[in-house]
Amino acid sequence: MKKISALIVLMLLLISATGPMDKDPVLHPSIEGTWELVSFYNYTDGVNVSDTLPTTDGYRQIKMYYNGKVMWTRYVPDDSVEWFGYGSYEVEDNMLTERLEYMSASMRKIANANMEWKMELDLKNHRYSQIFVDEEGNRINAENYKRID
Repeated sequence: MKKISALIVLMLLLISATGPMDKDPVLHPSIEGTWELVSFYNYTDGVNVSDTLPTTDGYRQIKMYYNGKVMWTRYVPDDSVEWFGYGSYEVEDNMLTERLEYMSASMRKIANANMEWKMELDLKNHRYSQIFVDEEGNRINAENYKRID
Protein backbone atom coordinates (compact mmCIF):
# COMPACT_ATOMS: atom_id res chain seq x y z
CA MET A 1 0.00 0.00 0.00
CA LYS A 2 2.88 2.38 0.79
CA LYS A 3 4.36 1.75 -2.66
CA ILE A 4 1.07 2.60 -4.39
CA SER A 5 0.62 5.76 -2.30
CA ALA A 6 4.21 6.84 -3.03
CA LEU A 7 3.70 6.13 -6.74
CA ILE A 8 0.48 8.19 -6.81
CA VAL A 9 2.16 11.11 -5.00
CA LEU A 10 5.11 10.95 -7.42
CA MET A 11 2.77 10.94 -10.43
CA LEU A 12 0.84 13.94 -9.07
CA LEU A 13 4.09 15.83 -8.51
CA LEU A 14 5.27 15.13 -12.06
CA ILE A 15 1.94 16.15 -13.58
CA SER A 16 1.74 19.38 -11.57
CA ALA A 17 5.36 20.29 -12.41
CA THR A 18 4.91 20.03 -16.16
CA GLY A 19 2.16 22.69 -16.53
CA PRO A 20 -0.03 23.14 -19.58
CA MET A 21 1.40 22.90 -23.06
CA ASP A 22 1.77 26.31 -24.68
CA LYS A 23 0.40 26.53 -28.19
CA ASP A 24 0.89 29.49 -30.47
CA PRO A 25 -2.14 31.67 -29.93
CA VAL A 26 -4.47 32.07 -32.85
CA LEU A 27 -4.35 35.79 -33.55
CA HIS A 28 -6.89 37.73 -35.49
CA PRO A 29 -5.27 40.55 -37.43
CA SER A 30 -6.10 44.03 -36.22
CA ILE A 31 -4.68 47.34 -37.35
CA GLU A 32 -4.88 48.60 -33.76
CA GLY A 33 -1.38 49.02 -32.38
CA THR A 34 1.93 50.71 -33.09
CA TRP A 35 3.72 50.09 -36.38
CA GLU A 36 7.09 50.97 -37.90
CA LEU A 37 7.74 51.41 -41.61
CA VAL A 38 10.29 48.86 -42.84
CA SER A 39 10.17 49.09 -46.64
CA PHE A 40 8.43 50.35 -49.77
CA TYR A 41 7.17 48.46 -52.83
CA ASN A 42 6.89 49.88 -56.34
CA TYR A 43 4.61 48.27 -58.94
CA THR A 44 5.27 48.54 -62.68
CA ASP A 45 2.21 46.85 -64.12
CA GLY A 46 -0.29 47.63 -61.36
CA VAL A 47 -0.12 44.08 -60.01
CA ASN A 48 3.42 42.79 -59.49
CA VAL A 49 6.09 44.27 -57.23
CA SER A 50 8.97 45.64 -59.30
CA ASP A 51 11.16 47.03 -56.47
CA THR A 52 11.47 46.57 -52.73
CA LEU A 53 13.21 49.50 -51.09
CA PRO A 54 14.20 49.27 -47.41
CA THR A 55 14.17 52.40 -45.28
CA THR A 56 17.51 54.19 -45.04
CA ASP A 57 19.68 54.26 -41.90
CA GLY A 58 18.18 56.54 -39.27
CA TYR A 59 14.86 56.97 -41.12
CA ARG A 60 11.89 56.19 -38.88
CA GLN A 61 8.20 56.39 -39.56
CA ILE A 62 5.82 55.28 -36.83
CA LYS A 63 2.03 54.93 -37.06
CA MET A 64 -0.35 54.36 -34.17
CA TYR A 65 -3.94 53.19 -34.61
CA TYR A 66 -6.22 53.14 -31.55
CA ASN A 67 -9.97 53.57 -31.02
CA GLY A 68 -10.60 54.89 -34.53
CA LYS A 69 -7.75 57.44 -34.35
CA VAL A 70 -4.47 57.45 -36.25
CA MET A 71 -1.28 59.35 -35.53
CA TRP A 72 1.98 59.17 -37.42
CA THR A 73 5.36 60.79 -37.43
CA ARG A 74 8.43 60.57 -39.63
CA TYR A 75 12.05 61.30 -38.75
CA VAL A 76 14.65 61.73 -41.48
CA PRO A 77 18.13 62.48 -40.04
CA ASP A 78 19.32 64.67 -42.93
CA ASP A 79 16.06 66.60 -43.31
CA SER A 80 14.87 69.44 -41.07
CA VAL A 81 11.32 69.28 -42.46
CA GLU A 82 8.77 67.95 -39.97
CA TRP A 83 6.32 65.26 -41.05
CA PHE A 84 3.41 64.21 -38.84
CA GLY A 85 -0.34 63.87 -38.85
CA TYR A 86 -3.35 63.02 -36.69
CA GLY A 87 -6.90 62.05 -37.58
CA SER A 88 -9.34 59.20 -37.82
CA TYR A 89 -9.31 55.92 -39.72
CA GLU A 90 -11.64 53.17 -40.91
CA VAL A 91 -10.97 49.66 -42.13
CA GLU A 92 -13.64 48.15 -44.36
CA ASP A 93 -13.38 45.34 -46.93
CA ASN A 94 -9.56 45.39 -47.03
CA MET A 95 -9.52 49.14 -47.55
CA LEU A 96 -7.90 51.58 -45.12
CA THR A 97 -9.18 55.15 -45.09
CA GLU A 98 -7.34 57.85 -43.15
CA ARG A 99 -8.82 61.33 -42.67
CA LEU A 100 -6.31 63.76 -41.24
CA GLU A 101 -7.53 66.56 -39.00
CA TYR A 102 -4.16 67.97 -38.01
CA MET A 103 -0.80 67.76 -39.76
CA SER A 104 2.58 69.38 -40.22
CA ALA A 105 2.92 72.30 -42.64
CA SER A 106 4.94 70.10 -45.02
CA MET A 107 2.14 67.53 -45.09
CA ARG A 108 -0.53 70.19 -45.60
CA LYS A 109 1.31 71.35 -48.76
CA ILE A 110 0.88 67.95 -50.42
CA ALA A 111 -2.48 66.95 -48.90
CA ASN A 112 -5.51 66.54 -51.10
CA ALA A 113 -8.48 68.88 -50.61
CA ASN A 114 -10.48 66.59 -48.31
CA MET A 115 -7.37 65.36 -46.46
CA GLU A 116 -8.52 61.77 -46.99
CA TRP A 117 -6.41 58.86 -48.19
CA LYS A 118 -7.91 55.53 -49.31
CA MET A 119 -5.52 52.64 -49.59
CA GLU A 120 -5.75 48.92 -50.18
CA LEU A 121 -4.89 47.09 -46.94
CA ASP A 122 -2.97 43.80 -46.74
CA LEU A 123 -3.10 42.97 -43.03
CA LYS A 124 -1.34 40.08 -41.29
CA ASN A 125 -0.88 39.44 -37.55
CA HIS A 126 2.42 41.32 -37.23
CA ARG A 127 2.76 43.09 -40.59
CA TYR A 128 0.68 45.20 -42.91
CA SER A 129 0.99 47.00 -46.22
CA GLN A 130 -0.95 50.08 -47.24
CA ILE A 131 -1.10 50.05 -51.01
CA PHE A 132 -1.78 53.19 -53.02
CA VAL A 133 -3.85 52.63 -56.16
CA ASP A 134 -4.72 54.83 -59.12
CA GLU A 135 -8.23 55.73 -60.34
CA GLU A 136 -8.45 52.42 -62.22
CA GLY A 137 -7.48 50.32 -59.20
CA ASN A 138 -3.92 49.58 -60.35
CA ARG A 139 -1.33 49.41 -57.59
CA ILE A 140 1.24 52.23 -57.68
CA ASN A 141 3.34 51.75 -54.54
CA ALA A 142 3.07 50.47 -50.98
CA GLU A 143 4.37 51.20 -47.51
CA ASN A 144 5.16 48.07 -45.50
CA TYR A 145 5.01 48.10 -41.69
CA LYS A 146 5.86 45.75 -38.84
CA ARG A 147 4.11 45.73 -35.47
CA ILE A 148 6.32 47.09 -32.66
CA ASP A 149 3.98 46.85 -29.66
